[in-house]
Amino acid sequence: MDYTIVIHGGAGTILKQDMTPELELDYKSGLDDALEKAGKILENNGSAIDAVKMANIVLENNILFNAGRGSVFSSNGHHEMDAAIMDGKDLSAGAVTCIHGIKNPIELSYKIMVNKQHVFLSGKGALEFAANEGLELEDDQYFFSEFRYKQWKAISDTDVYLIDHSSVNKEESEKKFGTVGAVAVDKHGNIAAATSTGGMTNKKFGRIGDTPIIGAGTYANNATCAISCTGHGEIFMRAVAAYDVSCLMEYKGLSLQDAMHKVVHEKLIALNGEGGMIGVDAKGNYAMLFNSEGMYRGIKNNKGYKEISIYK
Repeated sequence: MDYTIVIHGGAGTILKQDMTPELELDYKSGLDDALEKAGKILENNGSAIDAVKMANIVLENNILFNAGRGSVFSSNGHHEMDAAIMDGKDLSAGAVTCIHGIKNPIELSYKIMVNKQHVFLSGKGALEFAANEGLELEDDQYFFSEFRYKQWKAISDTDVYLIDHSSVNKEESEKKFGTVGAVAVDKHGNIAAATSTGGMTNKKFGRIGDTPIIGAGTYANNATCAISCTGHGEIFMRAVAAYDVSCLMEYKGLSLQDAMHKVVHEKLIALNGEGGMIGVDAKGNYAMLFNSEGMYRGIKNNKGYKEISIYK
């Protein structure tokens, strides 16, 4: 059987003229690292679920991306992270929201999934569960990014919030950050999806986006597809975007590419929803679609094909 791993690092107004060659290289290097480490798991007969978890861990550990270590600041000056993972083999899933101090939120989501008692944990309870599982913790300094802090301070006294790739001025638009995600199919024909995010800069009221919501930002089913989304979460939730792709494949017989195209370029646009998604099916077909100016993305398979891209 063939294997494929596809990853993203966020979508939005990502323009080449706003990017220095050094920063572009750093992003591509980060994406490449995630592809290589996840690809090695698949190459060695590992599972899709382990591969997508690994890809997310690598990206969570990279301060360039808005997940894990690079998470943005909420209105209270703290970090509130979300993540989800889903196994297409048996539809098992784990998700977490409004957590802080956990080095790798995707690890916590995975632990919730294999525990099988619950699917979605939040806040204090999720942290209690993480402590019971002995997950790695980090202090606030680990999650501190000077750029992210300045970005928050510029709007902290206002009701403005910033999604992944929006900015309040030109200086900030020169640095891009984003939600991370991965989808994979392994040599056994099983597929999986995982997504992780630090949310919106200056978000209030314990706001939760689409990332940890199964069916909205993350979904996997061997019979159809594995999807990880990135963009303006409120719209992806209203569109139930990830599951909608699966439904179009299951009930209308659309291909992965056609189903994703309908959601990204028709349904989301009709709701003024900006962003994108990555997907795979059990046959190894994949797609990386977005309606924004760019999306950090990459794909690697066993046939020797590898691509890492940022712009349209």
